[in-house]
Amino acid sequence: MRKPSYWNKAKSILSKKDKVMKKLINTYKDGALVTRNDVFFSLCKSIIGQQISVAAANSVFSKFKKSCKGKITTRNVNKLSSQTLKRCGLSRQKVKGIKDLAKKIITKEFKPHLIKNMTDEEAIEYLSNLRQIGRWSAEMILLFTFNRSNIWPLQDIGLLRAISNNYKKKYFPPKTFLNKLYKKFSPYCSVATWYLWRSIDDEPIQY
Repeated sequence: MRKPSYWNKAKSILSKKDKVMKKLINTYKDGALVTRNDVFFSLCKSIIGQQISVAAANSVFSKFKKSCKGKITTRNVNKLSSQTLKRCGLSRQKVKGIKDLAKKIITKEFKPHLIKNMTDEEAIEYLSNLRQIGRWSAEMILLFTFNRSNIWPLQDIGLLRAISNNYKKKYFPPKTFLNKLYKKFSPYCSVATWYLWRSIDDEPIQY
């Protein structure tokens, strides 16, 4: 899995603009944002991970993958009964969300390939029309699946905590400060987000 083409340029620009970024970039030399390039897989992972801990999400996801015989495709998921999905540890809402998603891709009501020609906001709106997908999930998809360069997911608790820690701000950081950082880091907010996450979590996150 390759890192995005803008990654090295972004690191050098962020390091020049911001002392905290420079320190984080020098500390976490390994890894980068990568993509699986599989929208359905990532959306399933995002739905499963909502409002539960990372450990719980990993456990449910591995049972889900096993139910799909190791291949998470729309056809395989469409064949699974709601009971089977519930046995993986999915709530009723999440079962509906995943089943609905598979169906919408099969019937072409939802067309993931259209996203690459949309702006970030258009794509967030398009993804948010799906059941169980809100702004946060849509942003995770743009960041991890499409590797968009300027995603700044301010509903993400981890990001807000990392900003508080690294910039010595109270939790939650003031909106004016978050906007200031957004302006400073644009058009590479995704890269800044990735390094801020690294500062609070040893494992680089991946959807």
